[in-house]
Amino acid sequence: MNHSFYTAAVGAWQQQARLNVHGNNIANVNNYGFKAKRPVFSDLMYDFINGAQQDEMPRGTGAYMVSADTDFSATGFADTGRAMDYAIEGDGFFALWDPATGEYSYSRDGSFTMSQYMLDDGNGGTTTHWYLSDGLGRFVMSRTGQLIEVDPDKLDAAQPVGVFDFVNTNGMQNVGENRFVPVEKNGQLRVGSGKVVQRMLEQSNVDLANELTKVIESQRSFTYALKMIQTSDEIETTVNGLRT
Repeated sequence: MNHSFYTAAVGAWQQQARLNVHGNNIANVNNYGFKAKRPVFSDLMYDFINGAQQDEMPRGTGAYMVSADTDFSATGFADTGRAMDYAIEGDGFFALWDPATGEYSYSRDGSFTMSQYMLDDGNGGTTTHWYLSDGLGRFVMSRTGQLIEVDPDKLDAAQPVGVFDFVNTNGMQNVGENRFVPVEKNGQLRVGSGKVVQRMLEQSNVDLANELTKVIESQRSFTYALKMIQTSDEIETTVNGLRT
């Protein structure tokens, strides 16, 4: 079959994937702490010898979206006036600990609240403590890596919220709800250089004008790929209709 069929098919498929990334960015334009993603493409001719999906496409077929890298740049803060809202001025992340799984995740979204946590009192019973949390079952870590106990009578007081960072943030895995977990190439956890600002939340870094432009580009590229398939089909039809 004409090789252009496969090139156009991969092109349409990957432009749809690209459109999904930009559409998700637009959907989160007003979500505090959200970090936009940037599609990264690579030529299948050189980097994917077996094609887009092994045994389904011939090698060297078009281009493939290899990843959607996260843009961790900051664009500004919103003054909420809420005592348990925090933002990071500079580099770094808030650390969140999930007591149900023991997982640590990292976020720039500092819209915190306080949640109950039951502790053993040493006498066979439990005591109730209030700790700073994300409101979804995870607790915020302090500068020393401990839970941050909140006094319900002193909610306006600034809490010792920790800022943590990695040598390399590229490729951190997005696990949803504006949270990320490190992968091997991110290196060891370290104390972040950013400064915690109370009563502020970091705004989404989505550039709406840029995202809408990329959506139009994706739609046009998708249309061109479909046109290429149609043209290839017409060529095949003409060839098949030839009589000697």
